[in-house]
Amino acid sequence: MLKSKRLAYDGRGNAVAKSEEELSSAVNVTPRVGIIMGSDSDLPIMKDAARILTMFGVPHEVRIVSAHRTPEMMFSYALSAQDQGIQIIIAEYYACQLSLALIKYQFDFTGMVASLTPLPVIGVPVRASALDGMDSLLSIVQMPRGVPVATVAINNATNAGLLAVRMLGVGDADLLARMSQYQEDTRDDVMKNAEKLQTDGWETYLNP
Repeated sequence: MLKSKRLAYDGRGNAVAKSEEELSSAVNVTPRVGIIMGSDSDLPIMKDAARILTMFGVPHEVRIVSAHRTPEMMFSYALSAQDQGIQIIIAEYYACQLSLALIKYQFDFTGMVASLTPLPVIGVPVRASALDGMDSLLSIVQMPRGVPVATVAINNATNAGLLAVRMLGVGDADLLARMSQYQEDTRDDVMKNAEKLQTDGWETYLNP
């Protein structure tokens, strides 16, 4: 079986394992969310999902699992994720530079992963083609019946992380409470900005 770099995080941003062997021996850290991508070039986008999970204290792992270069690794990861304690998978996908007419024939990384696991899969369409990411988005949302993949906005891995937190929160009262607090804090930030704009005027607001 192929070995790949595998990073597990304890929910505080600390990498606690760097190999399969170290991961097996790591104690008290079972990743609940798996973040996978086909290349390290997608990490600048997918890191936002990891940051959200870290902020909420959700243990997670980040892996490179190339569907085209190492398909057996993709199959192995998707088939074993549930047994490893993973509860949700966040997967990126970017389409090749093909016309819209050919989108339905593309190899969809997220769809393949979803077809191999009973776990919920959240797809992050990546803007990496001539069609500004629309081909990636449409490829994910057009999954065949029976292979559901949740989808967020193009390049919006932040929302993928937030959606994962909400899903986990259904069975985790503490996590759900943290999400409620996050929403309240977000509302407070908006209200403060609205009040500042009204008080200072738009010119001063833009040029403090």
